[in-house]
Amino acid sequence: MKLIFAGTPEFAAAALRALIAAGHEIALVLTQPDRPAGRGMKLKPSPVKEVALSHGLRVEQPEKLRGNLEAQQMLREVGADLMVVAAYGLILPQDVLEIPARGCLNIHASLLPRWRGAAPIQRAILAGDGETGITIMQMDVGLDTGDRLSIHPLAIAADETAATLHDKLAACGAEAIVSTLERLDQIQPLQQPEDGVTYAQKLSKAEAEVDWTLPAADIARAIRAYNPAPGAFTQLNGEPLKLWLASAEEGRAEPGVVVSADADGVLVGAGDGLVRLTLLQAAGGKRLAARDFVAGRGALAGTRLGV
Repeated sequence: MKLIFAGTPEFAAAALRALIAAGHEIALVLTQPDRPAGRGMKLKPSPVKEVALSHGLRVEQPEKLRGNLEAQQMLREVGADLMVVAAYGLILPQDVLEIPARGCLNIHASLLPRWRGAAPIQRAILAGDGETGITIMQMDVGLDTGDRLSIHPLAIAADETAATLHDKLAACGAEAIVSTLERLDQIQPLQQPEDGVTYAQKLSKAEAEVDWTLPAADIARAIRAYNPAPGAFTQLNGEPLKLWLASAEEGRAEPGVVVSADADGVLVGAGDGLVRLTLLQAAGGKRLAARDFVAGRGALAGTRLGV
């Protein structure tokens, strides 16, 4: 098929690579404008742009599509059969959705209608879901409300982080879009049910601060869900402390108080149960396994986190 591809991060780049490998004609790639990144804040191309350029594909980076008549005319001139969209970052207005002959398909990282919106991977972990997946959806003007063309479940492991789940879903999404396009003419679209709708609100840095009065299981899930971004954090002796990996255990201690600290982890009291921290990062330092983190400082037992 002759495709327009629209996407920006690595999640989308995985799908673009799969579509290229499957032999589809990628007539145009849309991605977000280059953004400053790194210590030098130099402009950095998106992962999708890097993949597209490495394959000699045409790349365009409009700031917006809504009301952008020049960009819309450019899309019409391509004469694409279909547009594939994955984590693009721009809203597609109705005028754009109608340009490709067969409309626009979205690769969404949840089992719709659960977790419509911006952060489905993290929200699924936060909620304690045992399963998520990929939905290939026919796009409409609503927020992830279009008909489902294919559904691809994926289990969420007990120790899953947003980083590990992202990589699994990126691979799943790449396979899903290729297989869906192969049998597109045989697919009967499924309307999303009204029951079971949830929204995955965009993440904020403020919500990533650990509340030690919550149950240990909730805290451990939150720490894994915010890895790699925005990064769960607390305070240790008045300095920020990033927390990257954790698990919940039975036991009882005052919320936020360190029970023990050794090579097996930093054990902290919660509202219900204990949280074992196994990967930590002090202000200005590197991520360290508990063994190395504990070795570099004095006795931590009895210290209260969060103040």
